[in-house]
Amino acid sequence: MARVLVIRLSALGDVAISVPLVKALAEQYPEHEFIMLSQPMMAGLFDSCPSNVTFKPAAIRSIHKGIPGLFRLYREIGYRNVDVICDMHDVLRSRILCFFFSLHRLPVFRIDKERKHRRSLTRRNKKVLQTLKTSFERYRDVFACAGLSLNYFDFRPKMEPSKEQLPEMEVLYGSKKGIWLGFAPFARHQGKIYPLEKAEIILSHFAEDERFKVFLFGGGKQEIMQMNSWKERYPKLIMPNSISLKEEVRLIGCMDLMFTMDSANMHLGSLAHTPVVSIWGATHSLAGFYGLFQAERNQIQVDLPCRPCSIFGNKPCYRKDYACMNNIEPETIISRIHEEVGL
Repeated sequence: MARVLVIRLSALGDVAISVPLVKALAEQYPEHEFIMLSQPMMAGLFDSCPSNVTFKPAAIRSIHKGIPGLFRLYREIGYRNVDVICDMHDVLRSRILCFFFSLHRLPVFRIDKERKHRRSLTRRNKKVLQTLKTSFERYRDVFACAGLSLNYFDFRPKMEPSKEQLPEMEVLYGSKKGIWLGFAPFARHQGKIYPLEKAEIILSHFAEDERFKVFLFGGGKQEIMQMNSWKERYPKLIMPNSISLKEEVRLIGCMDLMFTMDSANMHLGSLAHTPVVSIWGATHSLAGFYGLFQAERNQIQVDLPCRPCSIFGNKPCYRKDYACMNNIEPETIISRIHEEVGL
């Protein structure tokens, strides 16, 4: 029996991608134990994993902050409780933590982020447009190097909304008549956010269509303010406030379709087996961050010589106009959503 420490501290979407892989590994290797190390809020994502998966919270913004906090985390886990480490993050925090364990000669296997190829993909001049490995494939490679190859598991789930949680959700949000549409037009960085005035055109179209029930998803302070503003103008909108991450995934699983940016909600949609229509601006799925097993036809973007300009969307637009987002017309998105739900 081996005890495998799996490290992925953030971000939400990247942790969500790891869930089906960790679950599959635990099912294929029931003799091994898997310790998933991530931030406390991620715990609910792993509730459906087998009993040989345990979740260890890493409070990297409080008691596990900085080198002293990481040493405390290392002591809490205990080197005697670990046989091998799979670092699926490869950032300074994870490297420091792995260093502590390596002092006891524990093997560490680390993700290859293909940084050189990423730079080639995003440079302004002489771009090299190539499809990089997906995050899922890079995670899988880490485990394979550790001797944990996946042989039989079919990773491609049926991309159909879950019905298991529907009765519970109907108690909270009413009977499921018509189409439930999740609407999440937010992201962390401006280069990944569809202009909100254009997003409202899409929102108003479906909010006023009796065939649709529209759910708003977003958790930041500014996002909640914006959603409250929309709710005042379109009272039929549903804001599932104050729900946990686990409950959010369960609700997303009841959606017929999600509309998102290149953001965490896109990956939560994949985790919940719900189809996603996603909008791409400064970033590009070529970098390997597209929603797991989502249909390529639902990836909406415009071709510009400057795209992609960033892997994570955190660089300011050198053109100053964010044409990658502004040139996508609301009617294009509305049409794609209609087609995907069969209208």
